Amino acid sequence: MKHTITILIYIATALATTLPTFSMNSLKTAQDLHSYSNPEQIRVRHLDLNWEVLFNEKILKGTAVLEFERTLTGNHPLILDTRDLKITKVETSSDGRQYSATTFHLGKADTILGAPLTVQLPPAATRVRIEYQTSPAASGLQWLKPAQTAGRRQPFLFTQSQAIHARSWIPLQDSPQVRVTYNARVRTPRNLRAVMSAENDPATPTDGDYSFQMRQAVPSYLIALAVGDIAFRPLGQRTGVYAEPSVVERAATEFADTEKMVQATEALYGPYRWGRYDLLVLPPSFPFGGMENPRLTFATPTILAGDKSLVSLVAHELAHSWSGNLVTNATWRDFWLNEGFTTYLEGRIQEAVYGRARAEMEAVLGRQTLAEELATLDERDEILHVDLSGRDPDAGFTSVPYEKGALFLRHLEETFGRDQFDRFLRGYFDHFAFQSITTDDFIAYIKKNLLDQYPDKAARVSLDEWINKAGLPASAPQAMSDAFSRVEQQADAWLKGQMPAAAIKSSAWTTQEWLHFLKYVAERTDTAKLRELDQAFKLTRSGNAEIAHRWLLIAVRKGYEPAYPRLEEYLTSIGRRKLIKPLYDELVKTPAGRKRAEAIYRKARPSYHPIAVATIDQIVLAAKQ
Repeated sequence: MKHTITILIYIATALATTLPTFSMNSLKTAQDLHSYSNPEQIRVRHLDLNWEVLFNEKILKGTAVLEFERTLTGNHPLILDTRDLKITKVETSSDGRQYSATTFHLGKADTILGAPLTVQLPPAATRVRIEYQTSPAASGLQWLKPAQTAGRRQPFLFTQSQAIHARSWIPLQDSPQVRVTYNARVRTPRNLRAVMSAENDPATPTDGDYSFQMRQAVPSYLIALAVGDIAFRPLGQRTGVYAEPSVVERAATEFADTEKMVQATEALYGPYRWGRYDLLVLPPSFPFGGMENPRLTFATPTILAGDKSLVSLVAHELAHSWSGNLVTNATWRDFWLNEGFTTYLEGRIQEAVYGRARAEMEAVLGRQTLAEELATLDERDEILHVDLSGRDPDAGFTSVPYEKGALFLRHLEETFGRDQFDRFLRGYFDHFAFQSITTDDFIAYIKKNLLDQYPDKAARVSLDEWINKAGLPASAPQAMSDAFSRVEQQADAWLKGQMPAAAIKSSAWTTQEWLHFLKYVAERTDTAKLRELDQAFKLTRSGNAEIAHRWLLIAVRKGYEPAYPRLEEYLTSIGRRKLIKPLYDELVKTPAGRKRAEAIYRKARPSYHPIAVATIDQIVLAAKQ
């Protein structure tokens, strides 16, 4: 934990067809409460990583070479972030060839932040080499047995570094305002493929020895690795999908529009600056819908619906290539700069590829999700510029930075006009390309480049209310969907007994229409009504993960017992936190539900990712107290 300080940093900027070059640019370093590191004195610029992937021991073992520059004169040590790492040797070098042992100290571990690693530096040192290994329980790694994969023949490893989990598998400056390039050598068991958030070559032989290069500077949370029985299918000239062999064809069909999405986003907001855009479909224990690792989005298999109805997640993760990866939140308090912008861009991509009606349905559902969560949150977590002092930054991963942030940008679009706002956004991405910025940086930029230029329109925008106040401003836009209105008409007729469930004309409904229908009828049904719906539409057996989630949530609330076997199957077969957390939250509200939650969780917990375990532990274990 540190006080705010001023430094000079190099900022990578990129043109459409070239790699970033470096120039001097003066910014203020943000106060990052979630990092011990000292980039104001010593700033890491490049990593060379070398690992053995040891599945039997569930560890990565190897070295990390950190190349740094001194940003403040004086004999300062290098302070790095770690969590549960076993450090065996630390050396320094002035030329990258000859290394000498140096003094280091691993500090006391904090339950949230991990432990600081302090390395003493000779005056001429420019590099530090750290020999280490990870813990089998590293929070940023998940080791899967063959039985936990789709193919059931080979083990699988994947990382999840956001927010501050990179420090559990790499000793580094784990702050999003520190951007690094990296190279890596990864040695695996033969016949397993390694891929990273770097330049991947699908034609590389699966010989157990892989090399990677990431030329654009990225924050630590975007460093990613996966190892397993992984196949590849191209989607376009610069897009493709990796997945287990039994999943890859289905994924390629589902993601067939990815190249169109890239082109649509470029037309709106400027060139895609990362070379290729590929996706990796992970096993179902992945705790998030997607993770925007540059060049290689990690995605949950729960979006493989068979009809492209859930590929808004692809649009979202692709949008991060501009908002998040290109222009990054400098601290986790500024997380809305990543997710609010990305959720807004997601809607624009959806509209460009699938039409306005689809985008508006998604926007209505997003607003509904936000309203539901706002009713449960403490006021401090209803604020975009959220205060995370003393808390795990994962606590900020609510729908507020996503949906409230997107509504703020939509309010700006509606106030200034789409054409003007698009020009502003494109300029914003160009201006801050390959930089990590704070909310204050954004405010200064929007005042200069939008609000001050159109004072009459700007008078209708309260930055303070949107960014620093709880709840939703009265000016928040309200999306409308004609399709949802027609869904509600049929729902009302059924609820009033004017038609049986079987007569509901749903054959052409999209996933979004089904989700709206279930939300609309949820509080006006009983077990008899649920049974009627289930008989008509087999909702308990729905293979669509989002529809099944909404249906099971209603079933738990209403005590619809025929859905309980499916509930257990659902909770023990996927680990996506967004889908499982609300079900556990609902179960523990009653004594019988609490007992059921405990029994299911005992079975499910060993297959959940550490991030999901941390969340569900708080729900189920707290319920036992």
